[in-house]
Amino acid sequence: MNWQALLKSEQQQDYFQSMLAAIAKQRAQGIEIFPPDEEIYTALKLTPFDDVKVVILGQDPYHGPGQAHGLSFSVKQGVKVPPSLANMYKELQSDIDGFSIPAHGDLTRWAQQGVLLLNTVLTVQQGNAHSHAKLGWEKYTDAIIAKINEYQSNVVFVLWGAHAQKKGRFIDTHKHLVLTSAHPSPLSSYRGFFGCRHFSKINHYLVSNKLKPIDWQIIDQQPSLF
Repeated sequence: MNWQALLKSEQQQDYFQSMLAAIAKQRAQGIEIFPPDEEIYTALKLTPFDDVKVVILGQDPYHGPGQAHGLSFSVKQGVKVPPSLANMYKELQSDIDGFSIPAHGDLTRWAQQGVLLLNTVLTVQQGNAHSHAKLGWEKYTDAIIAKINEYQSNVVFVLWGAHAQKKGRFIDTHKHLVLTSAHPSPLSSYRGFFGCRHFSKINHYLVSNKLKPIDWQIIDQQPSLF
């Protein structure tokens, strides 16, 4: 199976076409929208449907210039590592033997190993968090999660924070593993994110189901940017 075939009918629905038209209108009005059009679906491009092992669910894209590139929690090299990702790296360092905190926040390497880095909402206006909430993306990403839930098995869904947990409430826990904790943001990370050991739990589950574990290390030993 592939994303294009699975989501074709969803993309033909009126709500989806209206949403794309609304985003195009905003761009035409000079409103800066992140990420760029060609990077909106980066998560699906880098992680084919048949390769999905893990879903790490974010909320909406970063809304600062140059940050969002279509992967939840990720930023391109050369962009300062955001606080939530910095906390993810700290948890990785305590959870995964030998993990070294990298100098950048580009999580492409995870995506290429089967980690679907999916945001609930796939676009945002510059400087205006949640500005594209309720525009239609939630329905679309619900469909993505539903397809994985239905057609795949032994996928790990990582739901950090109440928003992600609500989004994943229909996941079949007899077929998949669902990991929940507080969100890694500085506002909530000390309420259960630190010490959750989700990264090692993911790999333990994958190995127990005869799947290749994720190599969480992002190869880069230069000085950290944060």
